[in-house]
Amino acid sequence: MKMNLPPFIRRIWGTLLQTLFLFKRPMTVGVRIIVHDPEAGTVFLVRHTYVSGWHLPGGGVERGETAMEAVRKELMEEGRLEPRTEPVLLGVLFNRGTRHNHVLLYLSEDCAQISDPEPNWEIAEARAFPLTELPEGMAPATARRIAEWQAGQSPASDW
Repeated sequence: MKMNLPPFIRRIWGTLLQTLFLFKRPMTVGVRIIVHDPEAGTVFLVRHTYVSGWHLPGGGVERGETAMEAVRKELMEEGRLEPRTEPVLLGVLFNRGTRHNHVLLYLSEDCAQISDPEPNWEIAEARAFPLTELPEGMAPATARRIAEWQAGQSPASDW
């Protein structure tokens, strides 16, 4: 599954979304989830249409929504993934790049993929990668979070 948009369209789309979110939610909270399949030795990553790199699945916590509701919603939207057990909170990180965003980092090691994800306006590609063969072009924060988790370290305080 692959959906590619020209880089200038991705930048415009990303800028529009960030601007909308800033007005809609001046202080934001987001969730990101390390989805690990211990038997297969994989982690699930997504590539968005509006920003470069591979990322952990996740997104914003909407007004009136709990963090766990956001985790479940984002896993379903981005990967057609359904946690069978409650994901575990690994840490709360501050995203200094936006100066207004906190990220709740979760770990899920028992997810079922109920169907193959399909490309859409937001997700260009989504799939599991062996931990020994992570893709080129991972977002730096995603690479750091996976490395910390693999080393058994608590996540850093900054995203």
